[in-house]
Amino acid sequence: MSDLKKRIKGCLVGVAAGDAMGMPTAMMSPETIKEIFGNYITDFLPAPQGHVIHDKMVAGQVTDDTQQTMLIADSIIEKEEIDPEDIARRLIQWSEEINAFSSMAVGPSSLRALYAIKSGKSMYESGSVGDTNGAVMRIAAVGIYGKGEPERTVDAVEKACLPTHNTNIAIAGASAVAMAIGCGINGETDVDAIINKALDAVELGMSRGNIWYSASIIERTKLALQIVSKDAPKDEIMRELYNIIGAGVQISETVPSCLAITKLANGNVVEAIRIAVNLGGDCDTIAAITGSICGAISGIDRIPEEWIAILEKVNPYDFNDYTDKLFGAIYK
Repeated sequence: MSDLKKRIKGCLVGVAAGDAMGMPTAMMSPETIKEIFGNYITDFLPAPQGHVIHDKMVAGQVTDDTQQTMLIADSIIEKEEIDPEDIARRLIQWSEEINAFSSMAVGPSSLRALYAIKSGKSMYESGSVGDTNGAVMRIAAVGIYGKGEPERTVDAVEKACLPTHNTNIAIAGASAVAMAIGCGINGETDVDAIINKALDAVELGMSRGNIWYSASIIERTKLALQIVSKDAPKDEIMRELYNIIGAGVQISETVPSCLAITKLANGNVVEAIRIAVNLGGDCDTIAAITGSICGAISGIDRIPEEWIAILEKVNPYDFNDYTDKLFGAIYK
């Protein structure tokens, strides 16, 4: 496998590994995570009984973060471009298959927008207030498509966000992550340089979509980077990141925290996923996003083979097949 394909596969597996490892701790405070699981989580675990969203899910099983990521990958593979109408169609079909419209399986912005489209609202209006992290969590294949080129990346992100998250803050946050992924796919390993390019993409993304209110992703990321650059024990840094920046579903919390974790782990995909999983908050999504960035930087060789084996056994994804098909659609 070429180095480029290794980074593409690393990105995709990074999403799934972060998602699956963060699945049991999702929507928990740091205190609850320690109370239920005891030690620092370093591997896949089943969801604890009665989990608010993931009850009865088994170790290594992915959630909507990976499912939607691969859904967009399927669209890119078939269309060889970013097609908002095809993405919307696939999201609605998937939502119906998992009975999302009567559960908590899908985030609030996506659910509201998809229901609006089903009810006859134009796709160009349905995502006009989407400001949560659903736009970011499923952006990995779009980041691969963007190739680390700023205009190409933000253009692609804007199209991918259109059905559910057509706001400047959502497009900006998703552009940051997509740009970081593209840089990793290109073989860049300087984490500081990658984050700077991601923040440049935020500026470009803020000029797209419906204007919506939010804290500044750029300013909050700067603060988050100051926190993780401190000479302090990792658990203290994680607690400060959780308390000050936050790990909730708002993009202005999610993206700064993910970029900061990437910095704290220095791009190491395994370390980054484990930090995100134990951070608290929207753990599966933050670990999936961070896993996508650091998976692109580290490549598949840095992800344990046993992780890949479990992910492919429990879930219906052949990551080699997806890697080959995405490569063929984007780099033909």
